[in-house]
Amino acid sequence: MRIAVAATVDQKDELLRQGIAIGVEIEWIDTIKDTPDADAVIDLLFDTNEEERLQWLKGLHKKIIIINYVNGPIKNEPSQIIKLNGWPGFLSRPVAEVSCSDEKIKEKAEKVFMAFNKKTEWTTDTPGFITARIVSMIINEAYFTLQEKVSTKAEIDIAMKTGTNYPYGPFEWCDRIGIKKIYSLLKKLETTDTSYKPCDLLTKESAN
Repeated sequence: MRIAVAATVDQKDELLRQGIAIGVEIEWIDTIKDTPDADAVIDLLFDTNEEERLQWLKGLHKKIIIINYVNGPIKNEPSQIIKLNGWPGFLSRPVAEVSCSDEKIKEKAEKVFMAFNKKTEWTTDTPGFITARIVSMIINEAYFTLQEKVSTKAEIDIAMKTGTNYPYGPFEWCDRIGIKKIYSLLKKLETTDTSYKPCDLLTKESAN
């Protein structure tokens, strides 16, 4: 199996955390169009604002297409596209959190993730999947706590790690993921549930 992957250095390191299966050839590409002989394409640099990129991916009918996209359905999205929670920190897990509307290609997609020694967890195509939604809400609540001057960022991080055995505190998660990603997802979720409304302080910091 040959897999073409568009990724940053950090994304590459996370994707390879569990190693590569025997017989798999990975082609690291600089541009998404450099995929002549690949059986599958993983676009970890995907951006819906790049219309040309999306249109080109739509044309790869015979390939498995996996994109890093957390914010839910994409308008006029082709059924063969698989969406992956590839946020920083999540891509390194031994389980890939993914969604796809085409049941026929899920088995093929699972083989692609097995190439990276990862199991597959299929979720509904909803903004934030499961873990990104939960972590974003925890970060938002942490900002409310900070805004109310209950404690400092460092102390809140320590309390969460020691109290829940999380690998990172909420502000550490926020720095790792990127506050703009957190804000964008919360705003998306807020359209159907106001409990996800971003904290004013989080909103302010995301604008910097």
